[in-house]
Amino acid sequence: MKHSKIAIIGGGNLGAAIAEGLLKSKFITPDHLTVTRRNTDALSALARQGVHTTSDNKKAIHDSDVIIVAVKPYNVREILDSLKESFDPSRHIVISVVTGVFLKDLQGILTAGMPIFRAMPNTAIAIQESVTCLCHQGATTEQVSYVTELFDQLGITINIDEKLMDAATVLGACGIAFALRFIRASTQGGIEIGFDAKTANLIAAQTVKGAAELLLKLNRHPEEEIDKVTTPKGCTIVGLNEMEHQGFSSSLIKGIGASYDKIVK
Repeated sequence: MKHSKIAIIGGGNLGAAIAEGLLKSKFITPDHLTVTRRNTDALSALARQGVHTTSDNKKAIHDSDVIIVAVKPYNVREILDSLKESFDPSRHIVISVVTGVFLKDLQGILTAGMPIFRAMPNTAIAIQESVTCLCHQGATTEQVSYVTELFDQLGITINIDEKLMDAATVLGACGIAFALRFIRASTQGGIEIGFDAKTANLIAAQTVKGAAELLLKLNRHPEEEIDKVTTPKGCTIVGLNEMEHQGFSSSLIKGIGASYDKIVK
């Protein structure tokens, strides 16, 4: 499957970001990639790199092996209904990055026996730093390995049960906003203690990036790294305890729960 041709149906922000990431990583060559959009002028940056751009979804599917569906949720049924005869279960893999559309919904629209994946990336996919959660139905081991490798070019990939996909949306996709709000608050605190806004933002953002890399690269638990900077009677532990007294951890946990409740209701 390594040299499969890929079509991205829906070259909006997410679809275009996936295309750019796959090209930058050299996972695919431009001549093996097709991106569709009604207004192909909006895909001119990809076209200049040699990517096939078109408004003809049927032709894109016909000329490709792996189909990434990146349309809006309210359009997915109408679009896939109009294209269902173009899919060949013996040849195609379908990957949906459409929020809130279940595997059973996709299977109900598409031809029986179609290998289908559901992927939930986050907006850091634009810089190849996403965490993408995957689930699938009807796929072979080889196909699962290929799709996992594809999204590994755009960050890291975790295969999960579909029942956890709503939770993945909250922790991974909504989580971007939660992390950014922390950085914004840290920036405001930095300004209060003497930094200009630009410098405070840079320090706060790089500090969060460094903290995350410690966990990812060294496979650490957060408390292991916290213990390294909390000396007896030191300024770090005083700050942490004050944040906890003000409900820092509990408010974050409650926020995650509230977002989850909103999705599942």
